[in-house]
Amino acid sequence: MFNNLSKTIAIVKEIPVSIERQAVLQPLVTYIQNKVKQQQEIQLNFICTHNSRRSHLSQIWAQTMAFHFQIHNVFCYSGGTEATAMFPKVGETLTNQGFEIQKISDTENPVYEVKFDENQLAIVCFSKTYFDDFNPKNNFGAIMTCNNADEGCPMVFGAEARFPIKYDDPKAFDGTPEMNEKYTERSLQIASEMYYVFNQIK
Repeated sequence: MFNNLSKTIAIVKEIPVSIERQAVLQPLVTYIQNKVKQQQEIQLNFICTHNSRRSHLSQIWAQTMAFHFQIHNVFCYSGGTEATAMFPKVGETLTNQGFEIQKISDTENPVYEVKFDENQLAIVCFSKTYFDDFNPKNNFGAIMTCNNADEGCPMVFGAEARFPIKYDDPKAFDGTPEMNEKYTERSLQIASEMYYVFNQIK
């Protein structure tokens, strides 16, 4: 794990997860725990409307925390009900928190490689629909990270289970003096909850 990222995780570890949020996260904990017991691959697809902010933050932090807690055979994905682009502030926020990020295509929908450890494969991030060929077609858990995706996708085809774990959209603060603070805050909240989830797995 990169040193600056380890420092961020030390901060994340101290962020309390409320009893209410623990209850929201528990079905996902149970799903992952059952997969571990059965020695099955754990495929998690984090879904939001545009696959631009919250779903990417969740995918990246979940994959990182699985590695941190040495939970093996975890493969995290993200998607939307439509494709746009990963918002640049997401990459900037994660870089400040210790990830190493490289843009490998400079198009309207850039592709990024996000690394949390120099010896681990990069997480490939770009905006896509949840049913894109890059994502699993079946045997996955669908985590709905925003209200619109949860309401707009009553069926996620191929999903074994569906978990509404919703986060406020930092987009509301784009272009305001609070923008940096709110993106950092949302990233740390998601990190703390993914830390909590994977810390529960035995």
